[in-house]
Amino acid sequence: MTMTTQRHSDRPASSTTAFHDLTAMTRDEISCLFVRAEQDLEPFVEKARPIVDAVRNDGDAAVIRYAREFDGADLTKTGIVVSDREFADAFDAVDPAMIETLEFAADNIRRFHEAQRPGEMWMKEMSRGVFAGERWTPVDSAAVYVPRGKGSFPSVALMTAIPAVVAKVPQIVLLTPAGSDGKADAATLIAARIAGVELVCKAGGAVAVAAAAFGTASIPRCSRLEGPGSPWVLAAKRLLHGVLTSRVPAGPSDSIVLADETADPRTAALDLLIEAEHGPDSSAFLVTTCRRLAEEAMVEIDSLLGQMNATRAGFARAVLGGTRGGIVFAPSIEKAYGFVNDCAPEHLQILSDSPFDHLSEIRNASEILLGHHAPGSIANYVLGPNAVLPTAGSARNQSPLGVADFMKSASVGYLTERGYTSLAGHTRRFAQYEGFDAHANAVSSLRPAGASRDRL
Repeated sequence: MTMTTQRHSDRPASSTTAFHDLTAMTRDEISCLFVRAEQDLEPFVEKARPIVDAVRNDGDAAVIRYAREFDGADLTKTGIVVSDREFADAFDAVDPAMIETLEFAADNIRRFHEAQRPGEMWMKEMSRGVFAGERWTPVDSAAVYVPRGKGSFPSVALMTAIPAVVAKVPQIVLLTPAGSDGKADAATLIAARIAGVELVCKAGGAVAVAAAAFGTASIPRCSRLEGPGSPWVLAAKRLLHGVLTSRVPAGPSDSIVLADETADPRTAALDLLIEAEHGPDSSAFLVTTCRRLAEEAMVEIDSLLGQMNATRAGFARAVLGGTRGGIVFAPSIEKAYGFVNDCAPEHLQILSDSPFDHLSEIRNASEILLGHHAPGSIANYVLGPNAVLPTAGSARNQSPLGVADFMKSASVGYLTERGYTSLAGHTRRFAQYEGFDAHANAVSSLRPAGASRDRL
């Protein structure tokens, strides 16, 4: 479906930022704004299939072959597993001030996720002698994925590894692509160590997903893999659904800045560009009911693009100039809320003097940042909550990555003889109605009475 982008007649003539006026758009045209790059994965699925098969059949040999093909890296020299020497070199290569920042961020992230960790076990007395509860234990093994295609992301290493460590997963491996020198990003290695992860292996994209699913001589087989990635990663996850669990669909970034008339245009422009610079497959909208703010923000965007490096500015222009980004003018605040909830963004910033007044109207967003002083970049790095978030509208039914994603729960029940007696009759009626004789017999007079002493 082709959408005609609506532009306000008074927008700056030199601006390349799209202006989407909801008052002049059909429902179908508005729906086109919600289409995300990763929603059409079929071309990637078909291309990822032979990669997955090769890793399953050839193991390390396939990892090495694809590292050379996709990353230009010769892992026969540097190895798939990051060595102690490479870790030591990383600490020598990174500025001590950056290491201090990684430690600062890790402390906030760790404290947030420790507060989030479910208790080991709880039980509730449902009635006299009848107890039911839940017990939480970590998964046996987990892989966390840190991409490298459009840059280096030690922040992702912290956000993915720390919840797994807090969950007390016995075996954790961090997977990340090698650079052309055959080495992992130095700051990512430091972040892994700060988080508490010892094993780091060099594998990227669909190769990494397949290696975690099947295991190789170097990379252990894992029951879960979490972390953001390209459509190649998402395609491989789809192919391996049922073999490898990965709960959070974390693809290219998408964001909304919701700004009312109290917002500053430059602040709105600054915050809009945060996610727009991730890549041309990202999505970023400024949603407002104030035409003055929209027009002034456009001028600010053009100015701020000139203060970015050419690559990131190019990404942002591509996003903001098309149907996956730009300014959205809503005729009422209710229409603005509707746009946000229909889009279900990964990141939502509410720029307002009274952001909590707007918060109650938001149902669908993975991350909500309130007020004029909470830019998304702070949340991406050091605030504490996890920045690996559901994308492509999956905030409607998914939550951010967290400790519980690296754990599993088991229901627990305990009955005394008195408790058993109070439930047996009701259970027998259910079983007889549904035609299960063994179920019914287990709670009938056939069961020996008083066989053992109750203990709790």
